[in-house]
Amino acid sequence: MGSSHEYVFVGCYTGDKGGEGDGITLLRRDPVTGDLIRLGLAARTPSPSFLAQHPTLPVLYAVNELNQGTVSAFAVAPDCSLTPLTVRSTGGSDPCHLAVTADGRHVVVANYASGSVSVHPLDADGVPGERSDSLILSGAGPDPERQTGPHAHQVVPDGADVLISDLGSDRVWRSRLDVNSGRLGLPEPAVEAKPGTGPRHLLRSADGALLLVGELSGTLSWYRPAGAPALEPRGEIAVSTASGQVYPSEITMGRDGRFVYVANRGPDTVSTFAWDGDSVTLIAEVPVSGVWPRHMVLLGDHLYVTNQRSQNVTIFRIDPETGIPGLQGEPTGEPTPTCLLRWNPPMIRS
Repeated sequence: MGSSHEYVFVGCYTGDKGGEGDGITLLRRDPVTGDLIRLGLAARTPSPSFLAQHPTLPVLYAVNELNQGTVSAFAVAPDCSLTPLTVRSTGGSDPCHLAVTADGRHVVVANYASGSVSVHPLDADGVPGERSDSLILSGAGPDPERQTGPHAHQVVPDGADVLISDLGSDRVWRSRLDVNSGRLGLPEPAVEAKPGTGPRHLLRSADGALLLVGELSGTLSWYRPAGAPALEPRGEIAVSTASGQVYPSEITMGRDGRFVYVANRGPDTVSTFAWDGDSVTLIAEVPVSGVWPRHMVLLGDHLYVTNQRSQNVTIFRIDPETGIPGLQGEPTGEPTPTCLLRWNPPMIRS
């Protein structure tokens, strides 16, 4: 793989979830221009709605967002072709997010519908075994349709802990992962969000702040450690100036930490916020030229957004001075895309 291009895998919804995708597809990216070329289907697998990679091995992981959830693992060849390794039951329903721990020894999976987190040990080749734990969350929120019980939406390894954003209980939970047993400790709240927030995705800033988008409240809130087990709320802002329902999906941060980006379903925009470590200011909100932006990634000076309902991926170039994204070229057609993962060969040890 030369340095002249990079590869990006795309997750999707397949027919079982009302989508039109067939599995994991592959795009080639020009790192200079940011342009994408669709190379086609890399692996046929049901509703691989979120993807992750092993930190040191050429292994790709996908959740299969099914009523009886599974996690699939694939070996990645130098040409980015995929070979199936195994499929494991998560023991939960509708897994929608997964992450590999920094030591490469476990993959953790958020099961949305069942409100649980499963843990799978990884062998020396990065192949997942049968689950070593299933942590059932508890709690509810005020939304009668979306918050009757827990809904794990994201798992973020955080040192020896795993942070779990729970849309149903308005909590971000913290649980200690025992690396020897592969079991999660009793969860405690890392964040107690306002009732009705519906925590979806979060990120940690380099200096330890936690920024969180609320899918139900349409807000971006931020928190800092203050000595107690739960982080202290420091502020909250609406993610969009649009009227009507706003369902923020993904949050990401620019490389230098000055700008935060949030994708908004409903108004179908990306909001750009200035972040100074203490406060957030909305500085721009731009249309995504698509419908239902579910996920996005920042690669170099470009921001890529998956528009689930308009079946495309849009490309923005980020202005390095202002941090504001500007639309670039035509969107790339992609059936029911839900997630992007840049394949990162420099991380791979031979």
